Amino acid sequence: MASSTSCKENSLVLGIETSCDETAVAVVEAGLKIRSNVVSSQIPIHQRFGGVVPEVASRQHVKLIVRVLDQALRDADVTLDDISAVAVAYGPGLVGSLLVGISAAKAIALARGVPLIGVNHVLGHVYANLLAHEHLTLPAVCLTVSGGHTDILYVAPDHTYTVIGSTRDDAAGEAFDKVARVLGLGYPGGPRIDEVSRNGNPKSIEFPRPMLDEDNLDFSFSGLKTAVINHVHRLRQLDQELPISDIAASFQQAVVDVLVGKITRAAEAKQVSTVILSGGVASNTQLRRDLKSECERRGLALYYPPPSLCTDNAAMIACAGYFQYVAGRFSSLSLDAVPGLTLRESAMKEERPGKP
Repeated sequence: MASSTSCKENSLVLGIETSCDETAVAVVEAGLKIRSNVVSSQIPIHQRFGGVVPEVASRQHVKLIVRVLDQALRDADVTLDDISAVAVAYGPGLVGSLLVGISAAKAIALARGVPLIGVNHVLGHVYANLLAHEHLTLPAVCLTVSGGHTDILYVAPDHTYTVIGSTRDDAAGEAFDKVARVLGLGYPGGPRIDEVSRNGNPKSIEFPRPMLDEDNLDFSFSGLKTAVINHVHRLRQLDQELPISDIAASFQQAVVDVLVGKITRAAEAKQVSTVILSGGVASNTQLRRDLKSECERRGLALYYPPPSLCTDNAAMIACAGYFQYVAGRFSSLSLDAVPGLTLRESAMKEERPGKP
């Protein structure tokens, strides 16, 4: 998909991802070939709390990082001596969690004398599509949607990108989690709502479609979330039975309608024929189904990763890091965690080549 200098064609990039509650390490060859991709999830630990507890998450990363690293190297049948660069997610995310991965990456880069490459975690989700579809061509518009982010990017043929739309308040995944909690569905909320919605009627309740008709590419899910919560509270006050499947399906349909409407509008505005879907919510079955149908109707090519690459993983970080490696954009050993890192900040940041 992209050219690289011959000396870097077969480079092995070690990826490290610890932005939230997954401890992940991967080895990716030449940017697109996954040699290993090990993920240790903390979901069972945090489920009893109804969400991720930052202190617990960071302590688990400390316990697991070396073990996961060793497993990733064994699975790839390589040693650290074979690694050409180390890519690590440095934001956004939980600061304590991020620091565990960054510290490990710095130690490896320093000890082996290889470049350190800081990668925006959200951008990593975009690059997961390259791992799944090596013939994907740019330019494209990408909808990246997760628990903390909902953004639309224009991705140019040279892999530079521009943020052309984002959420003004809650991310779509955050709204999923909060509505799931109100409905008593547990954590993580997105998969739970997706599952129960299959037995519900998405037209039973007319929830709002925020900003869908506005002439922009931004999102707002706070009002929709509030509308669902108010509907649930009203039924409870009236001592009426909650039609959980119908509420979940109607809420999910409202979110999907907005997401599909905005990303297809972006494709039209940018005059591109390729649409990319990324992030944890990209595994939502209703979103995939409706977006595929609309893209087919408009003659657009749609790409999204398999579910295993939609959730947090290190292969996507290694893939994104590889293209920064080829471009000579390295980080210094002063790289720090940036918990509130935005895609716009990453796009403006121009890190210069240099020895670690």
